[in-house]
Amino acid sequence: MPLHTVRVFVTLKPSVFDPQGRTIVESLHSLGYGNVADVRQGKYFEVQVEAANAEDADALVRDVSSTLLANPVIEGFRLERAEPAGRR
Repeated sequence: MPLHTVRVFVTLKPSVFDPQGRTIVESLHSLGYGNVADVRQGKYFEVQVEAANAEDADALVRDVSSTLLANPVIEGFRLERAEPAGRR
């Protein structure tokens, strides 16, 4: 089966307070970047899976993400397919 790489971006839900993001904003303001209104921090994963096609790969990574990579109570996630090597 072909190898597929799927990127997973995990972020806190908008209703969840992000203390690390708030600290970054305050630091940026003290450095003179007053126009920065907000920062939300998150996690990034690249997951490689063997699957018959891209749709099956997405389904598998979606399941992995909702089971382990993201806490569904406070986090959401989105998937992005990586371009196959040599097609960039």
